[in-house]
Amino acid sequence: MVKKMYKRIVLIGAFLAFSVLGYAQGVSSFSAYKFVRFIQYLSSNYVDTINVNKMVDDAIIDMLSQLDPHSVYISKEDVQAMNEPLEGNFDGIGVEFNIMNDTLMVVNPITGGPSERVGIIAGDRIIAIDGKPITNIGLKIPDVHKLLRGPKGTKVTVTISRKGVAQPLEFTITRDKIPIFSIDAAYMAKPNVGYIKISRFAATTEQEFIDAMNSLNKRKLNSLIIDLRNNGGGLLGTAYEIANYFIDKGKLIVYTEGRNSPRTNYISTGKGYKFNGKVVVLIDQGSASASEILTGALQDWDRALIVGRRSFGKGLVQHQLPLPDGSAIRLTVARYYTPTGREIQRPYHNGDVMKYYEDLNDRFVSGELFNRDSIHMSDSLKYKTLVKGKTVYGGGGIMPDVFVPLDTSFYTNYYGKLVRSGLLYQFALNWVDEHRSELLKEYKNFDKYNKSFEVSSELIDELTKLADSKKIEKNEEQLNISLAELKVQLKGLIAQSLFSSGYYYQVTNGTDETFLKALDVLDNWGKYKSLVVE
Repeated sequence: MVKKMYKRIVLIGAFLAFSVLGYAQGVSSFSAYKFVRFIQYLSSNYVDTINVNKMVDDAIIDMLSQLDPHSVYISKEDVQAMNEPLEGNFDGIGVEFNIMNDTLMVVNPITGGPSERVGIIAGDRIIAIDGKPITNIGLKIPDVHKLLRGPKGTKVTVTISRKGVAQPLEFTITRDKIPIFSIDAAYMAKPNVGYIKISRFAATTEQEFIDAMNSLNKRKLNSLIIDLRNNGGGLLGTAYEIANYFIDKGKLIVYTEGRNSPRTNYISTGKGYKFNGKVVVLIDQGSASASEILTGALQDWDRALIVGRRSFGKGLVQHQLPLPDGSAIRLTVARYYTPTGREIQRPYHNGDVMKYYEDLNDRFVSGELFNRDSIHMSDSLKYKTLVKGKTVYGGGGIMPDVFVPLDTSFYTNYYGKLVRSGLLYQFALNWVDEHRSELLKEYKNFDKYNKSFEVSSELIDELTKLADSKKIEKNEEQLNISLAELKVQLKGLIAQSLFSSGYYYQVTNGTDETFLKALDVLDNWGKYKSLVVE
């Protein structure tokens, strides 16, 4: 056993040595040999039994933590989960699910997916998988993934408990490719004005975007709102591809450059369809990376008005590099720059990740999220846009053209507890499950629901009673402050469960200050048109 471990360590060490010698500039062969020798000594001579593999992992994590906040180690177990949102699909049965009261419940089958094809419907409870009961066993989300996911073409049998049906139902499902959608909503916000909400930039996002635009164009689209709020980024190439649909051929969209990565220019190709209408982009402190690439390109070429709050400020490019045991590292290899030459990355202190992410809390405390005048940018970071010559800033995210303060007027401790506990979502899910047939009979489509459905005081009473039972004590004063927002959120969550996730935004955007400001900008375009190219 010891010999096998020793042999494995030597092989790992040899691999590391060759990797270091072959690819790392400035690292002597002596340093590589020194590290390998250390591992050999450790594994063969240390007094107690040790987990050398874990120590190597910990060493890699520690070294990366001293570089920048976005260079990270990904364990073998986590590689697939980390890649799926960017790849845009996985193999499985195709259901949105939740675990309620230790029971696996189908929230919605994915349209066109294998579960929908065999007749599984929203509200079904999966009580057994391949004959093995899964209720009341402390089921967790990773357990569900292991049980239901698998290679395309393989089969899994699920036993379903369905309301109104006395006996359990059994379905055999053939697993298939399941899309992970990166566009959460696409709809006409008002006549001629389209809205697209992009949650991440994945391999499938460009095609999703094209499909959404084709659908909106059928309804006489001439203005577009692109919502990138809380979009943490994704693939640089995808952001570049989407920018192509707005920027003329031959224009620089973004460029990257690093110590060992020569400058690479991404030039618009003018391929395919180009949208020439008015564009408004929504951003906030959660918009990062690829979101900032798209926003920066549209702002630098004066192609869109940017509405919201200053973006996150992540201008570093990572490459995922495999390690021999199936794990990987995402290593920062370059910085990206907008067409004017702006570097968007905000300052960071190597090894101090906590301080880096505390910046968002600092923005709250300093008042930046509530007042544009609280934002102070150095004159050395000033740039001029490429057509209109308006002033923009680098070195810390994208500054919006139109600032919208964060609305906290409805926020109370009571509201916060309802949301953070997941109780609001769980309540909406349960309530729809209990009333699904009557709701669908009353509201045959979303438009009727949106116009007619109101969250009643009785429904709020049900929510507060449930909260009381979960030791979230009702506070009448705070409830009244948060009541209007609670009703909007509940209506949106019920729409999401009853129809599909995109309808949540159609409900909640109706009272969203940033979204409403975007509509106002489009309604009063003459006031802003000096800032953009039409």
